[in-house]
Amino acid sequence: MTTLREATMNDLLKFNNVNLDVLTETYNMSFYYHYLSKWPESFTVAEGPNNNSIMGYVLGKAEGDDKLWHGHVSAVTVAPSYRRLGLAKTLMDDFENLCVNTYQAHFVDLFVRSSNHLAQEMYEKFGYSKYRRVLGYYSGESAEDALDMRKALPRDKNKESEIPLDHDVHPHELEW
Repeated sequence: MTTLREATMNDLLKFNNVNLDVLTETYNMSFYYHYLSKWPESFTVAEGPNNNSIMGYVLGKAEGDDKLWHGHVSAVTVAPSYRRLGLAKTLMDDFENLCVNTYQAHFVDLFVRSSNHLAQEMYEKFGYSKYRRVLGYYSGESAEDALDMRKALPRDKNKESEIPLDHDVHPHELEW
């Protein structure tokens, strides 16, 4: 049995089985602390039946204004031993429901490495579409572009937020 709940500071000490994986973007502790303090309702963990193992988590926030008011998924990841069970979909659905019912957002967006075709296919199955390419978004040794993927929520009746841009953008051109 899996339980979804808000993350706590102690959960950060239990993330090794989730974060020590090549497919997972990891952040420094201050990044996680910032989300815990500013958007605690958007940082959800999936906990195993023994209440001592973190199976996965979604880390999100709300940002923007007017028609660009949206939920943003900074990370969603599932420990390798719990993949292919539908847990990522459960976490994403939970965040999307928060965006609809609490934030009254127009859409949800996320960034994914342009080379991560497996994740792109997964997000497309969840109803996300490719909105734009962000050139050089991921820096460091494995510098590469990101795809900004979006899913319109009920508040965006005409799905304007999903209409793909006809040009690429640079990170400094992002709205938030």
